Amino acid sequence: MRFLLSLVLNIIWLLTAGWSLFLGYLVAGILACLLVVTIPFGLASFRIAGFVIWPFGREVVDTGRGGAAGTIGNVLWFVIAGWWLALGHVVTALAQAVTIIGIPLAWANLKLIPVTCFPFGKEILDADSARARMLPTAR
Repeated sequence: MRFLLSLVLNIIWLLTAGWSLFLGYLVAGILACLLVVTIPFGLASFRIAGFVIWPFGREVVDTGRGGAAGTIGNVLWFVIAGWWLALGHVVTALAQAVTIIGIPLAWANLKLIPVTCFPFGKEILDADSARARMLPTAR
């Protein structure tokens, strides 16, 4: 049942916002890959683009491996591209929230903003793997 719901929401998402947000991340990734120094930013943008095109059934998990380089990367990303992409999420969320069926899509759009603004030190997993990772291990 969860798979069917995710599939339906992903199809509606793709038609209402996914394709345009995907293109925004794709353009940001291509521009970032023009210089060798900014290739990690481009790869982060492509990773998020894959998530944004089909988000339901997957989650973002903090890896805790960002470190100082990840923090610097996140600050640079936010200043150069992150806030523009986050603005795109806010605008599409407002447009989606106009209808009843669009409210869950708008909420999902707003939940994407943290990874949009600060992508380094995060990993995208399917929902089951993300939940299993968050559960405390039995000792």
